[in-house]
Amino acid sequence: MTGKLKDYFPMIRTREELLAEIEKQPKLYKQFQSWNDEARKEFLDFCTGIKGVKMLYDSFFKEIMNPEYAPERLNELISLLLGENVKVLKVLPNDSTRIADETTLVIMDIVVELTDGSITNVEVQKIGYAFPGQRCACYSADLLLRQYKRVRDESRNGQFSFMNIKPVYTIVLFEKSRREFRQYPHTYIHRFRQESDQGIQLDLLQNYVFVALDIFRENMHNIDINNKLDAWLTFLCVDEPEWIIKVIEAHPQFKAMYGQIYDMCLNVERVMSMFSEELRELDRNTVQYMIDEMQDEIDRMGEEIKAKKELMNHLDEQLSQKDEQLSQKDEQLSQQNEQIKALKKRISELEEK
Repeated sequence: MTGKLKDYFPMIRTREELLAEIEKQPKLYKQFQSWNDEARKEFLDFCTGIKGVKMLYDSFFKEIMNPEYAPERLNELISLLLGENVKVLKVLPNDSTRIADETTLVIMDIVVELTDGSITNVEVQKIGYAFPGQRCACYSADLLLRQYKRVRDESRNGQFSFMNIKPVYTIVLFEKSRREFRQYPHTYIHRFRQESDQGIQLDLLQNYVFVALDIFRENMHNIDINNKLDAWLTFLCVDEPEWIIKVIEAHPQFKAMYGQIYDMCLNVERVMSMFSEELRELDRNTVQYMIDEMQDEIDRMGEEIKAKKELMNHLDEQLSQKDEQLSQKDEQLSQQNEQIKALKKRISELEEK
């Protein structure tokens, strides 16, 4: 292993060659200069092979995993994640049923129908905070509704049966997973399905697979690159050249995928446009993430204030009860003093006799 990606992908250009092409086109140069230093460095690094491309960038992921011209890739990834062999039959439109009101539209990444009629959505999420369980449930419900409508419309002679509806799978790849996943630092794949508390077996159709790629990266020292699933996860989330080389040497099929990316990098205008869109999306996600974080902090502080108010009210109630008890004791003491005075008076009267 030489450790150099250019040894495996000779089409990779040098930094000087790439900069020269950018500088000779005013439009590209202006776009390049509009990026910050970190973005410019990242772009140059992956185009020149210093680092690999971040495959979870939406435009790159969809280019490489497009089931319309390379279905075998998605077939294998979904099969490995579900633990059973599946085959993509066709790609479904991304815009789906309006599920809450006329202004709400669920948008998914890659939605495919499998040969058995089941539907799978593969969703890439860079920030797990933005993808809570409630959102995932809505995506799954939308898949189920979509399939219900199709089965109903295709029913012969109007003889619709719910038994003809197949399972739906929602697969979410997290680049940065939610805090709930951090409680399991050595587990990076979590599978969910609805189950009875008494063990009754009913096929409720909705299935979920969550892949915490950040936790996978933290456990990479324990992985065996000969494991096909781990090779896929490495491909999706690791951009270090030494790991890329390990993957393509253990599984040559990945070389074509990396090669496709570096072929794309030869079209500087196209790849800069794709990268710019990723930066814009990252900015939007970051702003929304900050808003959500601030709202979460406000909500948390609100709960703390509410709890403190409840504690103060409880203490006030206790103080009121104690004040009432003291008042009662004062009254009792006064009554006892009056009784003592009366007794003393009675004693004096008896002594005088």
